[in-house]
Amino acid sequence: MGDIKLIFGSAVKNKRVALGISQEELADRAGLHRTYISDVERGTRNPSLGSIEKLAAAFDLSVSTLFEAEAADFPARQVEILLVEDNPEDIELTRRAFQRARIANPVRAVGDGAEALDFLFATGLYGSRGDEPLPGVILLDLHLPKISGLEVLRRIKSDRRTRDVPVIILTVSDRHRDIAECRRLGAMSYIVKPVGMGNFCDVTPLLEMDWVLVKRSPEGVNGVGRQ
Repeated sequence: MGDIKLIFGSAVKNKRVALGISQEELADRAGLHRTYISDVERGTRNPSLGSIEKLAAAFDLSVSTLFEAEAADFPARQVEILLVEDNPEDIELTRRAFQRARIANPVRAVGDGAEALDFLFATGLYGSRGDEPLPGVILLDLHLPKISGLEVLRRIKSDRRTRDVPVIILTVSDRHRDIAECRRLGAMSYIVKPVGMGNFCDVTPLLEMDWVLVKRSPEGVNGVGRQ
């Protein structure tokens, strides 16, 4: 996949130059620091969903319109999100949170730890997956039937094929005694359930942006944006 941070930075810089405004003025409009704007334009900053929205608003544009000129350069394949969760209500809440954040990536939901491992390692019911790409992000509940979330995480991070996939833990409390162990095993961060737009956006700056796609507004076709 191409470096979408560079594409996003190019979109911001091109729009700023077209409007004839400086980085300082754009920073003032967006409520961000000038060095932050500079880093974004150079493609070295991994901005959050909130910062992307601030930059678009500073241009008086929707996020989708900001990306429109660069849309042809975005990769066509949508990176998949794997949601490992046994509660149907939490699955639905998570999907709604993605919709509100306009995240267009396909979400694959599996209901227990054994199924998650089968999916990731192409075994059991998923033996036909073969060389299909791994998910771009894994959202992993700790309390799962058959195989616990902690054990799933341990196996993911101990296998060279999957250890580099970002894993975000879903937990009912930020005081959960297993969070420290999850971090030790290599989890990137955690989200206290239920997943909402706010707590999901809090962790997106930790992720490389190549995985995320943002839906365009209804007046345009679907496009891609980095978070």
